[in-house]
Amino acid sequence: MSEEEAWPVKIVRSKKRKKTVSAELKNGELVVRAPARMSQKELNGIIEKLQKRLRNKMARTPKTDEELERIAQSLNDTYFNGRLQWQSIRYVTNQNKRFGSCTPSLGTIRISHRLAKMPDWVLKYVVVHELAHLEESNHGPNFWALVNQYPLTERARGYLMAIGLEEDTPSE
Repeated sequence: MSEEEAWPVKIVRSKKRKKTVSAELKNGELVVRAPARMSQKELNGIIEKLQKRLRNKMARTPKTDEELERIAQSLNDTYFNGRLQWQSIRYVTNQNKRFGSCTPSLGTIRISHRLAKMPDWVLKYVVVHELAHLEESNHGPNFWALVNQYPLTERARGYLMAIGLEEDTPSE
């Protein structure tokens, strides 16, 4: 979507809403919820900013498999002292219930393509999680000790829980 293009906007005004404006993209339409008293001029400025922010977010391009390899190697160096080895790490489009998988016997790591558009710290958590499986195939205490070296583990797990794709207990 170019700078000139914009999503169609549906404005929902509410007398209960006093100050805040919220927006969400629904079926290609930007639904904006605003206070009933807010002037159209003020709301137009806010909508313009929201559209720009959404365009920037949508413009992020997914990382490539080569970038994923570099990220994994950097995380290996930082959290595993460079001792881990794998045959391949790449994005896949067939993981709809999981964000990643590791087959330690083959040294293969697969990361869901959905992560390419998530915050980097969430992607890095999942990569650390899958790298840890190269040493610990289960989700026991030794596994979590490895994963928890990544300082944003708890935050990333919370993020994934919030979107409903991570179990809420570390003993999965």
